[in-house]
Amino acid sequence: MSADETWTFDAYRAGTTTLPEPNLGWNTYGCGVESVGVDGRPEPILIPETAANQLLARVDAVGLCFSDVKLIRLGGDHPKLYGRDLSVEPTRLGHEATVTVIEVGADLADEYQEGQRLAIQPDIHVDGRSTAYGYTIPGGLIQYHLLGPEVLDADDGAYVIPVGDDLGYASAALSEPWACVEAAYTQRRRLWPIAGGTAWVIADGDADIEYDFGDLLKGASILIVSGGSDALSARIASAAGGDTRVIATDALDPSAYTALSEEHTGGSGFDDTIVLDPRSADVITEAAKLIAFRGTMAMVGEHELDGFPEIDFGRLHYDYTAYLGTRGTDVSAAYGEERNRCDLREGGLTAFVGAAGPMGQMHIQRAIENADGPKTLIAIDPDDDRMGFLLNSLIPLAETHGRTLIPINPTTSKETPSEMIDRLTGGRGADDVVVSVPVAPVMADAGTLLATDGMLVFFAGIANGTMGPLDISRVYLDNAQFTGTSGSAIHDQAAVLDKASAGMLSPSLNLAAIGGIDAGRQGIEAVLNGTFAGKVVIFPQVEGVPLTGLTELAETLPDVAAALGPHGEWTDEAERILIENHSHRG
Repeated sequence: MSADETWTFDAYRAGTTTLPEPNLGWNTYGCGVESVGVDGRPEPILIPETAANQLLARVDAVGLCFSDVKLIRLGGDHPKLYGRDLSVEPTRLGHEATVTVIEVGADLADEYQEGQRLAIQPDIHVDGRSTAYGYTIPGGLIQYHLLGPEVLDADDGAYVIPVGDDLGYASAALSEPWACVEAAYTQRRRLWPIAGGTAWVIADGDADIEYDFGDLLKGASILIVSGGSDALSARIASAAGGDTRVIATDALDPSAYTALSEEHTGGSGFDDTIVLDPRSADVITEAAKLIAFRGTMAMVGEHELDGFPEIDFGRLHYDYTAYLGTRGTDVSAAYGEERNRCDLREGGLTAFVGAAGPMGQMHIQRAIENADGPKTLIAIDPDDDRMGFLLNSLIPLAETHGRTLIPINPTTSKETPSEMIDRLTGGRGADDVVVSVPVAPVMADAGTLLATDGMLVFFAGIANGTMGPLDISRVYLDNAQFTGTSGSAIHDQAAVLDKASAGMLSPSLNLAAIGGIDAGRQGIEAVLNGTFAGKVVIFPQVEGVPLTGLTELAETLPDVAAALGPHGEWTDEAERILIENHSHRG
């Protein structure tokens, strides 16, 4: 540490402290943890002059995430790196970052000020191409770096959000994973047929039922009708109108569906599929494979399928495929916001599968702190140590908000999660089930916990093409919902920051371990190995502090430990002491 008698925390907050020499950072040069840094250490990285369209930013806190581990495992084969040779053009991890503006380029003087705090939204698009801070764009595991047009002038403008002084650095950095949690409960599915798209109507059962299509089909450019009577085809053509090209086919064997998609969509899939009087699980399985990105499948019927279709869990998560449905003959009743909810049922029972991991804990915390959230929360996880961390931090919060939080270890409990939920609901099942485990059998089993009109949320990222059985009959017979989300947008992160500033959310409550810039690689290894139940946060301006769990701070950093909260949780005061006493200007 450098002795600087003029250094104060207020000066640090204002961004007026001097720059370090050298500027340390953790570049990534390929696959594996050993590719991070040089000989296991951060390396000196030059800070170029700030150009007119750039900001010089000091990185104050960086959360580490399992998404970072995916990049470490894949290296240049990661989808967001587009085959980049990292040995020649390295990147840098750290997409959960908050920074302070130190210098402002001349062209940006009207928009930014020295000392201004910013949170970075990493999911960036440039000319329609998906890039990302911490992936394509080197991220925040560094003490100082430049932010230019790649972040400040992309497709949606600037991918940064101002942060008020009422939030700590860790809380601001963790607004990014919290935004992903928030986004899981905002409507990402398309809930109406798309104008100009390609629609497909499958008559699976009784061809003589007279359905009311309203204006649903009028916007389609091409409409394929498979099966059904001539009268049904005529009614559909009339409902579509003269601007839609209607093509009728005989009933097709599901094995012929792919060829139909290739012929009429070029293999991109049908934008909107409607299955009338569904009876066959095979029909749903094969037709669902041909739903376009953000496409819909609406099912209208009165009978259960003859089995559970195999559904692509990855596409629910990454492609936002929507399964809609209704009873009766009014097809339009399957669509729209009113029919298709996306948030947890107020006053209900929600089960969280994979509850004790960092993201599972965030979902539970959100449910507790949400004024319109569930009354009873079942936390399902086989890891007792992680569950202990969860209970220590969230039981007091649940009590404060009048909620009941019940843990269950499915490997040791005398009753199964299903038996517990049935006991608590009189056999009805869970109103909602949130899954944070990217394992297909676990995800499929989670669907069996649902009440007939429940909602299943796949938060865990699992590859497209990962299939599993789901009771899709419940969608049209009982208004069940199957949803999934990936990532977040600027407005999601802004909403989280607003909630945190208003005292409605405590983003750093599940922070489990901290470290200085020297601990960057340790932090990545800890996430890879699941060492801590909660989040890991690196403070790049702190030096000489190894990765340390909050429960161990009393031994190594007693000054910081003394400022933890009553249940050992991270606080802004602990953060102030850490930076004030252990930074490179401390």
